[in-house]
Amino acid sequence: MPYQFSDAGLDLQEQVRKFMDRFIYPNEERYFAELAESPDGHPAVMGKLKAAAVERGLWNLFLPELEPHHPGTRLSNVDYAPLSEMLGRVGFASEALNCSAPDTGNMEILHRYGTDAVKGRWLEPLLAGEIRSAFSMTEPDVASSDATNIGLRIERRDGGYVLNGRKWFSSGATSPRCQVLVVMGLTDPDAPPHLRQSMVVVPRDTPGVSIGMEPTVFGYTEVGGHPEVIYRDVFVPADHLLGDEGGGFAIAQARLGPGRIHHCMRSIGVAERALELMVTRSLERHTFGSSLAHKGLVQDWIAESRIAIDMAREYVLHAAHLMDTVGNKAAATAISGIKVAVPRMTLEVIDRAIQVHGAAGVTQFTPLAHMYAHTRTLRIADGPDEVHKMTIARREIRRHHPEFRM
Repeated sequence: MPYQFSDAGLDLQEQVRKFMDRFIYPNEERYFAELAESPDGHPAVMGKLKAAAVERGLWNLFLPELEPHHPGTRLSNVDYAPLSEMLGRVGFASEALNCSAPDTGNMEILHRYGTDAVKGRWLEPLLAGEIRSAFSMTEPDVASSDATNIGLRIERRDGGYVLNGRKWFSSGATSPRCQVLVVMGLTDPDAPPHLRQSMVVVPRDTPGVSIGMEPTVFGYTEVGGHPEVIYRDVFVPADHLLGDEGGGFAIAQARLGPGRIHHCMRSIGVAERALELMVTRSLERHTFGSSLAHKGLVQDWIAESRIAIDMAREYVLHAAHLMDTVGNKAAATAISGIKVAVPRMTLEVIDRAIQVHGAAGVTQFTPLAHMYAHTRTLRIADGPDEVHKMTIARREIRRHHPEFRM
């Protein structure tokens, strides 16, 4: 294989595996029981899990270029990938290690593009796991998969910026622990299409910020929700701009590249767990004189799932290796490819597991229905499949015909 895990990466794989076995799996039932009773969506056990992670140095592992005074370990994308897969097997595990979306992507861009004032006020408590954040990019009125459609206005005024517009699917924004939003909007409608947008940091309690619609996902309500956020004459100081005016599109691409690796590896963890549940169920259930595990069709599903998961993992590690060696831009085709292939594969494995579970598979008594609902969103989040395939096709055509344009 062209990639290699570092010694530090291999050591962390073992540490995270032990952490999952000792702290995460034994606390699954407790977490969800406390979550159902928690007024702020933050079960008490999560604080204990975070303390255990900090004590073991398993903290902020997603960010490979932290300043020396921050906790964390310097890891390549290849080294982080299998850790993300392990955390993906249980939905709340990433938060326990302060490695959950959207905070991971927000911390990366605050680290790279934020002013000293923004880093001091927002990045430090995010790195410490004391607060949460939201990413406010998608809009209900336009096709946001084409970022040049974004309509929320960010206008320079009175030594700062004023925001007017509305977003939705700003995941986590209704949580009391969400204290800051990263917002992408239109600063110069007359500039070239990819230089029209900028990003600013907006404190959640800024006057003019309010919550509108609160959509659910296939009927599921997530911690912090995926709400509409309305911005009416919201003022932020000039130092809340991230990077340069007109740099919002480039920042979004820088944020989404590593995020897609994380999503895909977590999805592989989900697929592994679904396969595990499928096999366990097939051994427990008997029909027509033998266990489901003896049925040729079920064996075919198990084998096909094993093959598909392993192929997908190699594809993601290949993309991570390209990001580490030639950079995100050169790895763009592979990043788009995994974003299409991995959620699609994971959905297929979960669907087989649901089928093996029968009626129980679509209820709240197994994790499969929720896994399916969440994974289905990944064919839309961070760019729908169709946009990624269009991007791949254009690059492939230009390899043969460099002058090709749409």
